[in-house]
Amino acid sequence: MAHLTKDNEALTNRVKRIAGQVDAIDRALASSASCASILHLVAATRGAINGLMEEIIDAYLREHVAGPDLSDTARAEGADELLAAIRRYAK
Repeated sequence: MAHLTKDNEALTNRVKRIAGQVDAIDRALASSASCASILHLVAATRGAINGLMEEIIDAYLREHVAGPDLSDTARAEGADELLAAIRRYAK
């Protein structure tokens, strides 16, 4: 998605933070941390991933569904692709 390149640094930083959170889960599991601690780490990671997904959905929607220069066919295709991605994410 070329239109994301303008926010690429922010998205990349977000992904790096998520990777750090996943590493923290791995370390917690390896050190036999409490179940509650691990659940909190997983919940925080899930929230971060949800935030990333929201940003990408927003950019996709604006560029591929609501873009003023899009044809009706392009809008329909964009909407179908977005719905397919959301359905996969929701499983």
